[in-house]
Amino acid sequence: MYSRAYILLQREFQELKKNNYEGITGFPVSEDMMQWEVDIEGLQNTVWHGSFFQLRINFTSEYNFVPPVVKFRTIPFHPNVDPHTGRPCIDFLDNTHKWNRTYTLSSILLTLQVMLSNPVLENPVNLEAAHILIKDETLYRQIILRLFHQPLQSKDDSSESPKEPDKFNRSIKSVSFNDYYKTWSGIATSKATEYYRTPLLEDPDFTGEYYKWKKNELRRPKEWGLK
Repeated sequence: MYSRAYILLQREFQELKKNNYEGITGFPVSEDMMQWEVDIEGLQNTVWHGSFFQLRINFTSEYNFVPPVVKFRTIPFHPNVDPHTGRPCIDFLDNTHKWNRTYTLSSILLTLQVMLSNPVLENPVNLEAAHILIKDETLYRQIILRLFHQPLQSKDDSSESPKEPDKFNRSIKSVSFNDYYKTWSGIATSKATEYYRTPLLEDPDFTGEYYKWKKNELRRPKEWGLK
């Protein structure tokens, strides 16, 4: 007999396939549906477009009373992604009291995709990325372009194979802080280029229920104690 979480995830898997969101693919890699592999591309008209990020999502039998555990396997250089664990800093994933049972796998993945180009600069978990973004947004954009707009390979070389490997035929590379620093140092005097912001998603349901990121003023270093 299938568990409640299994039935819910089966339903949400069908929803994900039906909607066929651009730049998002995901599927379970365990028979009990509790572990998933996901591939997310940045939104169009943003610096992240053309960059692909692999994630792993672990559910429990208590889903959807509690949120899943989400980790980037390809860790972006981003204020809201822990550079060591790959955990995204999203309130409803971090705090069970802010989790809502109306949230689904699709809403989680859409939020992650939007998060890339709409960082929240309050209480960042990657201080280096936040500091650069505050001081020089154009420089931050250039770092992203140098680091991720190239063939990449996954940090997690687990032998576990997804059920649909053809959907994960891109190679993904994790980038260390040393690589970040070298790239930053090498382009610090590069010519500035225009930075394009992503417009907010127009779906009112998504905006109201799932998209809780808001654009904050970029020049507020005193709140973080950044120098």
